Amino acid sequence: MKKITLCWLVIFTGIINSINAQYVYDYKHTADIYYNAKDYYSAAQYYNKALGTFKIKPEQVLPYTIAGAAPPSGKMKDYQQVVARLAESYRLYYDYTNAETWYAQLVGFNNPLYPQARYWYAVCLRYNGKYQQALEEFQKFKQSYTAADDLSVRTPLEIANCEFALEEDNKQPRFTIVKTGGNVNEGGANYAPVILDASTLMYTSSRSENPPLPPTTTTTTTTTKQPDKKKPSKSGTPFVNALYTATGRDNSFDNSQKVQIPTAKGYDQGVAAVSPDGNSLYLTRWMMKDGVKQSAICLSTKLNGVWSEPKVLGDNVNAPGYNSMQPYITADGKYLLFASNRPGGMGKNDLWYCIMTDGVPGGARNMGTAINTKDEEQAPFYDAERNLLVFSTDGRVGLGGLDFFSSEGDFGSWSTPVNMGKPLNSPKDDIYYTALDNAHPFAAGFISSDRESVCCLEVFGITRISKIASGLILDCDTRQPLQGATVSLVDTIRRKTVRKQTLGPSGRYSFEVDPKHYYKIIIEKENYFTKTFSFNTNDLERVDSLDNPTLCLRHYEIEKPIILNNIYYDFNKATLRNESKIVLDTVVDILKDNPRLTIEMSAHTDSIGSVKYNEKLSQARAQSCVNYLISRGISPSRLIAKGYGKSRPIAPNSLPNHKDNPAGRQLNRRTEFKVLRRQVEVKPEYEDSSTQ
Repeated sequence: MKKITLCWLVIFTGIINSINAQYVYDYKHTADIYYNAKDYYSAAQYYNKALGTFKIKPEQVLPYTIAGAAPPSGKMKDYQQVVARLAESYRLYYDYTNAETWYAQLVGFNNPLYPQARYWYAVCLRYNGKYQQALEEFQKFKQSYTAADDLSVRTPLEIANCEFALEEDNKQPRFTIVKTGGNVNEGGANYAPVILDASTLMYTSSRSENPPLPPTTTTTTTTTKQPDKKKPSKSGTPFVNALYTATGRDNSFDNSQKVQIPTAKGYDQGVAAVSPDGNSLYLTRWMMKDGVKQSAICLSTKLNGVWSEPKVLGDNVNAPGYNSMQPYITADGKYLLFASNRPGGMGKNDLWYCIMTDGVPGGARNMGTAINTKDEEQAPFYDAERNLLVFSTDGRVGLGGLDFFSSEGDFGSWSTPVNMGKPLNSPKDDIYYTALDNAHPFAAGFISSDRESVCCLEVFGITRISKIASGLILDCDTRQPLQGATVSLVDTIRRKTVRKQTLGPSGRYSFEVDPKHYYKIIIEKENYFTKTFSFNTNDLERVDSLDNPTLCLRHYEIEKPIILNNIYYDFNKATLRNESKIVLDTVVDILKDNPRLTIEMSAHTDSIGSVKYNEKLSQARAQSCVNYLISRGISPSRLIAKGYGKSRPIAPNSLPNHKDNPAGRQLNRRTEFKVLRRQVEVKPEYEDSSTQ
């Protein structure tokens, strides 16, 4: 979670009662009290009222732009201060739409007392999806701001975010995203979904347990940042985060029920992960103390269907004096991942992991600079089948706020994280990815996002839009579809076979693939030469399907020669011509695609010359072919050179009238190869992780 900050609104009953009669003329003072108490929602309401007490003419609100002009004084000074506080209150309450309006006015004042106003104005524009305007404002801020602080350091990244977002508009979306139906998103913040089984969703919610009280009842409101930020509510029970389950299917879940797990007074709990056997629940507990969040990861176990009192995990996970949160246990139970600001990290919250031994986490290990930045990294999800990590961060170029990124790795090394793009990411915060089906982790799932809310994270269902690579496979001789051939899709980056298909009567294959990726197609059939074809899916950024070139497989029989046309040698020599090497390259490809084959390269002559001479010449020519194949990386153990001289003609060397037959002799001057044997087994080049 981006910031687990549960700030219950402070109700200054005595103070408010004493100044109740002064509301008409002292809204600003009341607003300041709420502002200083970090109750930004209430502060915004009173700053709005305070603006109405100023007798300011419209022309006085216009920005003063005269070079060297002194800052305003008196009423205008107070007025601008209220505008500034109002803009800040809306922003800190995450109401970026209203914040944008008032920051725009504050920037227009051009008051040197508010040098950071343009930065926050640009941030609000970016959160509201107005990337071009935000880009222009960030660039202006960069040119004019002279302080060396966090904002000046952050500005280049914000500029890059806007540029990236504008580029994303030209790409086709990879997912559809729809808010989860039923009653999952009713009341408070709802986030961190976890799939328990085919029909049960567990999630964290800050909804009130009691129904709202009548409007006349004294209001208790809360303002908390996601995932705990909430709209003002009239309820008898304060918002406390807890775990809930709901039942349903696809993207609609109802019958939400609170998970019966012991709670601790003063603590919120949720953001959980369940062990593969379903009997261990790792959850986050947190509280606010002196305005500072304190969180730890706890373990609850199930016995006879009842969850035990959660126990705080040891120092390997929860470093004393620091926060740990957002646990995730891998599907094989081997790793516990979490976010923490413990010592040894790169900045704010980093991603860490522990190796599990008999259910006990070992020492925490930082995931390193390949994953972590000086900003926030949160909410890890790991697909062990594809060795793919998904997490959220605001420390890399994205659409703004927390964005989903993915990285390939095996806890020993990680690839450079890649932004997962629109619509999975939005201008706001996007966090807590979970898969609907572990067997197909990126076909469908759930995320949390505040893209459609002023205040709160909500649960959304996502479905991947299929990107298809297809093609036609033929028999090279008959040019008919090659029914029964096996086509394998290999991820050449991960060196894994990810899909397999057996061709039907149409001879066509079709695979779902990822865009901007590298693949290899391997086509195999008994007594056919295996063929491979490599391709990338860069074009699938713009379209949904990719049609690969038609390929054909050539049939062979053991010991049956295959003539290689257009193999030429210099006259009376064994030297290969360059055009002959092009033909032999096709044999190189066959042998590389078929590492289990051993072949004989044979050369033949016509009838001119003695037997001994032709045998010697043909042997030299066959050896020239073998030498070339060896030079191209083929093992000598797989090659045999054989010269047959003029002993095996395939056409008459002379006509029936005993005259010379140049056409026949040309056919007899040939080079062939034949398969001598096929090894029973060979170590596969790629690991097979496909589902038939």
